[in-house]
Amino acid sequence: MALKKFKPTTPARRQMTVASFDELTKGKKPEKRLLKTLKQHAGRNNAGHLTVRHRGGGVKRQYRIIDFNRREKLNVPGIVTSIEYDPYRTAYIMLVTYQDGDKRYHIAPLGIKEKDEVRIAEKTKVKKGNRMLIKNIPLGYNIYNVELKQNRGGQMVRSAGSSAMISSHEGERSQLTLPSGEVRYIDKECYATIGRVSNEEHSNIKIGKAGRKRMMGKRPQVRGKVMNPCDHPHGGGEGNQSIGLKHPKTPWGMPALGYKTRRRKYSNHLIIKSRHLAKKKKR
Repeated sequence: MALKKFKPTTPARRQMTVASFDELTKGKKPEKRLLKTLKQHAGRNNAGHLTVRHRGGGVKRQYRIIDFNRREKLNVPGIVTSIEYDPYRTAYIMLVTYQDGDKRYHIAPLGIKEKDEVRIAEKTKVKKGNRMLIKNIPLGYNIYNVELKQNRGGQMVRSAGSSAMISSHEGERSQLTLPSGEVRYIDKECYATIGRVSNEEHSNIKIGKAGRKRMMGKRPQVRGKVMNPCDHPHGGGEGNQSIGLKHPKTPWGMPALGYKTRRRKYSNHLIIKSRHLAKKKKR
């Protein structure tokens, strides 16, 4: 994938970049049966109260129903019909037509092309787009759309350009190195797809202007220190003052920047090396 730049006709246009979409199938409309319209909530709950800030507006879009599991098509070969854009995710998706005539959307791996064959089986050819049990995937191969629990479907490693790697197979579990640097155990009976997620240049895209962010459904954000004291703990003071606190806080008074908020402990025994330790070593 390449990024497309523009002539600097305006200050926003000077910095802006967009995806070239070279990999996508030209002129292909999305599969109507696999489309769904999601209700927009603008960050509000069932009582109409704002629970998530900075959301609202945006261009209308339709949700593509993605088959993250694929177990229903076990040992049924499929042909990639088209590579398409999905407004709800950073990765591209592929429409696969199976031998029984059924069509499904899946996350597209990097380098997949139309008319390529993909399949899911307990053990199959190690080829991009194929899905198999983790215990049958050789060490050192890139994988994505990884299951955390059997038959639940892929939950990890689904964003653009990301991939995980199997470090070792030990007993009933395998060691998996995640994109964050975390190393954890994973059940060998879970499924994963071979390859790296498509659209790897996504992180290099420059939005360029505020209006483009509004089209994505994002509303403006304002720094806490320019608010009033009633609106934020950092607010108040004359002119450009410091926040006046030893540690920065969230708008609701909780410590921010580095404060640990993780409460779920049930998966601690599966984590061999924390992603935070991996980041410290990189520095």
